[in-house]
Amino acid sequence: MEGLKASSLPSSFHRLNFITSRPFGTKIKKPILHYPFSSQQPNSHPSSFEYKKAKFELSTAMSSTVSTDQETEPKEKHEKFDWYAHWYPVMPLCDLDKRRPHGKKVIGLDIVVWWDRIENEWKVFDDTCPHRLAPLSEGRIDQWGRLQCVYHGWCFGGSGDCKFIPQAPRDGPPIHTSSKACVSVYPSCVQNGILWFWPNVDHQYKDILLKEKPPYIEEIDDQSFTSQMMTRDITYGYDVLTENLMDPSHVPYAHYGILRADREGGRPLDLSVKTLDKNGFSAKSPTGCNTFIPPCVFYSSGTIGGTPDNQSAGAKEDSSTNKPLKKLLLVFLCVPVSPGNSRLIFTSPRNFGVWIDHVVPRWIFHLGQNLILDSDLYLLHVEERKIKEVGSFNWNKACFVPTKADALVVGFRRWLNKYSNGQVDWGTKFSGDLPPTPPKELLMDRYWSHTVSCSSCNLAYKGLNALEVALQVISIASIGIVAALKQGTLSMTARNTLVSVAILCFVASKWLSRFIYKNFHFHDYDHAFR
Repeated sequence: MEGLKASSLPSSFHRLNFITSRPFGTKIKKPILHYPFSSQQPNSHPSSFEYKKAKFELSTAMSSTVSTDQETEPKEKHEKFDWYAHWYPVMPLCDLDKRRPHGKKVIGLDIVVWWDRIENEWKVFDDTCPHRLAPLSEGRIDQWGRLQCVYHGWCFGGSGDCKFIPQAPRDGPPIHTSSKACVSVYPSCVQNGILWFWPNVDHQYKDILLKEKPPYIEEIDDQSFTSQMMTRDITYGYDVLTENLMDPSHVPYAHYGILRADREGGRPLDLSVKTLDKNGFSAKSPTGCNTFIPPCVFYSSGTIGGTPDNQSAGAKEDSSTNKPLKKLLLVFLCVPVSPGNSRLIFTSPRNFGVWIDHVVPRWIFHLGQNLILDSDLYLLHVEERKIKEVGSFNWNKACFVPTKADALVVGFRRWLNKYSNGQVDWGTKFSGDLPPTPPKELLMDRYWSHTVSCSSCNLAYKGLNALEVALQVISIASIGIVAALKQGTLSMTARNTLVSVAILCFVASKWLSRFIYKNFHFHDYDHAFR
């Protein structure tokens, strides 16, 4: 999944440089490398077997900047990561329809997003009507711009206040002004073309945007860059999604036949985590670095061509040619939804080949990106259940990760264990159990996980379905004309032409039906026959 924008990215991107920035001036401590001998008593002597085992573990630990042995962590208390004190991405604006409310689940919270045309901004409410707890996301926006619950018609303004209760007597007390009639409102903002919300309705966070903003990536807003966004709901959890995106080694194998990668193209990767604390970490390769800003943001940025000096300094031009450097980012927003479910918002800003995005429809890119996600979806769904069986704190014991290529994955698992008890904090909403595994057609379903909520794919889906119906009508009509007219009315050439048209339209409609199903509903990926 490291290269979702497969149709437009060169294979050399996996060797790009990466640039990092820390949010809000956070200072990060260097990680401590803990040696396997630390568990020995000062005066004890290891046996020959123990010594060889410890020597191997030492060489394994030294192969990556981040130790894979969680037992070697110091027994000190660390400040825990507060999952409800950070901004979360909800949806790209390009996929939000101002004419209707949208229901989403983020970190276990059911929210409704709707456009308040009175205040001219997007609002994020608790998706619950205070009357009888019906979902407001199934409601409508009325002619006065209010969010209306369609169960009993209660209407709400942008501040969550109840504007109208149809069942209340007109000449009676104004019961709609009661605080009990209000809807909880979450702080929200728009940044980088994405709607974000703060998952806490406490009054103290009303003006949280003045104190803290979501992580900002300037290239997404840079007019010299092009950036297509995509959203997909995933049937495995946040932790597995995030670690998979931090793993470049799986690309030539799990995504073979999609990306420009040799199936036997695996090679050593010199990755190392340089800084790790509660606020995330940065990691370097020989040619650059990646950045993880919890809870949701993981991104890589690099240049194609240029000298190492230019790349490390973040220069905009190649000093050897004085030409602008080709810059490319992979930005992944990994959203925890519920146990066993997550959401990915992906974009890949670049300052070259900009014309492609103006010519090729957005939904065409999504076909390839969805196929990339599907090609390892089942693998990761099964992997998550095996991790659940052994427990997150035993991940390092169950998984053998001896090479530097796994340094980012190890770094993420270490961060999760160290600052969040090895899991997302779901509060009291979930027991932590994973949902049962559905049939593959549902596990890898594209329609409800992407097509419905993507404005471009939904439009293409409707258009292609209409074309399929039109081809069938033409086919039937052509045969009908030939059958209805008496022999001799049409020349033999005309009759043959109509029959040919009928056959061609029928075959085209069948092909189109298969194309629609594979690209907008379900496409299995059989690795054995790739």
